[in-house]
Amino acid sequence: MILPKTDLEALLHARHGAPHAVLGMHPITYRRSQGLVVRAFLRDTARCEVVLVDDSPPTRVEMKLVAPEGLFEVFIPKRAEVCAYELATASYGGALRQFRDPYCFLPTLGDQDLYLFNEGNEHRIYTKLGAHLRDLGGVKGVAFAVWAPSASRVSVVGDFNGWDGRYHTMRSLGASGVWEIFIPGAAAGLLYKFEIRDQHGTIRVKTDPYGTRFEAPPGNASIVCEVDSHVWDDAAWMERRRSKAGKLDQPVSIYEVHLGSWRRKPEEGNRPLTYRELGPQLADYATEMGFTHLEIMPISEHPFDGSWGYQVTGFFAPTQRFGSPEDFAWMVDHLHQRGIGVLLDWVPAHFPRDAFALAEFDGTHLYEHADPRQGAHMDWGTLIFNYGRNEVRCFLIASALSWLERYHLDGLRVDAVASMLYLDYSRGAGEWVPNRYGGRENLEAIDFLRRVNDLVHHYNPGALMIAEESTSFPSVTRPTADGGLGFDFKWNMGWMHDTLQYFSKEPVHRRFHQNDLTFGMLYQYAEHFVSVFSHDEVVHGKASMLYKMGAWHIPEKAANLRALYTHMWAYPGKKLLFMGAEFAQSQEWNHASSLDWHLLQYMDHEGVRRLVSDLNRLYTSEPVLGSNDFNPHGFRWINCVDSDANLIAYLRTDAAEETLFVVVGHFGGATRHHRVGVPRRGWWKEAINSNSEYYGGSGLGNEGGRTASEIPRDGYSQSIEVTLPPLTTVIFRWTASG
Repeated sequence: MILPKTDLEALLHARHGAPHAVLGMHPITYRRSQGLVVRAFLRDTARCEVVLVDDSPPTRVEMKLVAPEGLFEVFIPKRAEVCAYELATASYGGALRQFRDPYCFLPTLGDQDLYLFNEGNEHRIYTKLGAHLRDLGGVKGVAFAVWAPSASRVSVVGDFNGWDGRYHTMRSLGASGVWEIFIPGAAAGLLYKFEIRDQHGTIRVKTDPYGTRFEAPPGNASIVCEVDSHVWDDAAWMERRRSKAGKLDQPVSIYEVHLGSWRRKPEEGNRPLTYRELGPQLADYATEMGFTHLEIMPISEHPFDGSWGYQVTGFFAPTQRFGSPEDFAWMVDHLHQRGIGVLLDWVPAHFPRDAFALAEFDGTHLYEHADPRQGAHMDWGTLIFNYGRNEVRCFLIASALSWLERYHLDGLRVDAVASMLYLDYSRGAGEWVPNRYGGRENLEAIDFLRRVNDLVHHYNPGALMIAEESTSFPSVTRPTADGGLGFDFKWNMGWMHDTLQYFSKEPVHRRFHQNDLTFGMLYQYAEHFVSVFSHDEVVHGKASMLYKMGAWHIPEKAANLRALYTHMWAYPGKKLLFMGAEFAQSQEWNHASSLDWHLLQYMDHEGVRRLVSDLNRLYTSEPVLGSNDFNPHGFRWINCVDSDANLIAYLRTDAAEETLFVVVGHFGGATRHHRVGVPRRGWWKEAINSNSEYYGGSGLGNEGGRTASEIPRDGYSQSIEVTLPPLTTVIFRWTASG
């Protein structure tokens, strides 16, 4: 045996940190003769030959078994230069194979790749790290690479090697912290993990942080996957999206969907729909309802259904619950061809502690902060990314870009931004570490958010970045060049909270809460807001949207909800509504079952659905409403002080005041005949009346519209006298004549 015993012991006990230095083919001087030594460490192998394939005919040299675990070695004299070769093996069961040796290939990552990664500027590192199908000089296989700088040894393990970390030990690429190996013959569908030996000798078996497909729990193995196989047919959609880049005053009405509970198959054990089933059904429904976009709750791979996808273990992988990555791409493609945009909830704020995933990845706090005052999320029992580490920023930026570029998604709604911005988020005194200036702002997270927003907009013009941010942090939707965070939109959590607080009161008490309806206009134009009623509002005992309404009986609750939605769609801001809320589902949302579609047989539910559909049509067809959300000159209070009447009235218009809408919300329990000032004479057509019989109301209204009379009111020289049924919002559109 030529191999030193120290190397032999290290190989046999899976402790060798530089296997490419001893395995494979190497020039050597042995017993004063120059030649080549070839070594191979093979599982379940009785015999092995080296086949020098460039010889004619190929030379075959028998290798000697120098360790019963499968280490073979041979010295080939009078050969000075490394040459192409293959290994021909026979297993103990007699199976024959001939293949290229994994240890004869150069690294698949270059110095520039590694330099940019360590610097934090390799924006598409997802194309380099992970598992990628490659063809190296006509040899097909899979290139594996993983970042584990504190590991003493890393191996690829899977069914192909009995999950034994001795047999495919990876090569360390020096100070970069990256380990890599190319395995010839490996193909799509192969299950694998990384076995990591830390500096203390502890073995950790981890899934691939850059994995693109995973098996279901409890296995959770990564799966080699060809993610670029889908042939896209959405070029027209993508071109339209690019043409609208930077033009934020476009109608955006978002239907938020949890794919696992939107609809199910009761005849097949109540199973969820697949991606390929969801695509056509969601397209049909979104088109019927008039929504412009779907927002999918996180479908990044996650082990626990009850997390709803917000505790992610696969930041690059659509969940296997509904099909393959190809199936997911097909669904997005189909929705695009039907004219529906697709947004994804993206979760860079935290990650779970599951032992198979990112936590203490290489035996150190690699992705998270070591100090729990910075690295542990107090509310969710999760870990917080170390945004100050270059390679972690690369990982998260690559995750964002991969969803947009691999799957053509139209934007990301970034979850829990407030928890990223503040070091003392949900922490008491002594439980957090101030920044370098002594403040509470997380400067590294702020820098990361600015960078990811800029890069998304640079590489994917027209893609939207939306912040779920619940505080008054300034300039969330201002450009980074102006000191902002660079988001396109921000969820209007304040408006949501105040409005629901108002509508939760019984009508008799609402006069004392008028400020809840009007306060939001004081800051409405400070950001680019989305008015939202999301999944967070209909879980954990908060009640469904219907049951939040301050009334005793279902018809009154439905009337309240219709009045609320009509006000929401007329009020400035993009729109978002969680599934089920559009038809006034009675029960809180349950992630483990279908929405209660059977309720549509009742007008208290079907009527709300019809109204939402009509509101979307009005919003998307009238530029004053859909393309004027961020223009402060497009909104004017007519009456915001008549709290005794439970009434608000406001004007929506364009800059030239060529198109005018007057919105009157009456949230009291009795019918009123009320005079409302209007800015122009003529006919004011009743465009929407939430009390219409078509929507499940009584039908009482304004006979199609009202003609303005020269009776001053509300600061205008003319007014209309309107009939206001209980719990009703009415939208009037001005025309020159009836």
